[in-house]
Amino acid sequence: VQLQAFGGGLVQVGGSLRLSCVASGRAVDRGAVGWFRQALGKEREGVVCTRARDKQIFDDDSVKGRFTISIDNSLNTVYLQMNRVDLEDTAVYFCAADADDYSCSSYYLSKPENWRYWGQGTQVTVSS
Repeated sequence: VQLQAFGGGLVQVGGSLRLSCVASGRAVDRGAVGWFRQALGKEREGVVCTRARDKQIFDDDSVKGRFTISIDNSLNTVYLQMNRVDLEDTAVYFCAADADDYSCSSYYLSKPENWRYWGQGTQVTVSS
């Protein structure tokens, strides 16, 4: 299973950016898929995830109403739409997947060590 994330870059406060994560070796809409981020000097944290079983979405309070996860099954790609970004959103963003869709829950979103498959990360920098 390979996940490749891209789409990061420089964006101004209040702007938008869309990240993409292409999966190979597994269907992206099986199990759980999600986005995590790691700011410089901080631990990796969960941003948002969705699970195949019931399409439910869990997201961190810091991104509620601003970030959205979606899946294009035809392209086997997961997206992270980032709107109204702020300086605290600056981080390396990773996509992740797990065969167990229970990995996408409010509890396991905060436990990145529970997720099995990881992409390489893409840098998002928000400027003022």
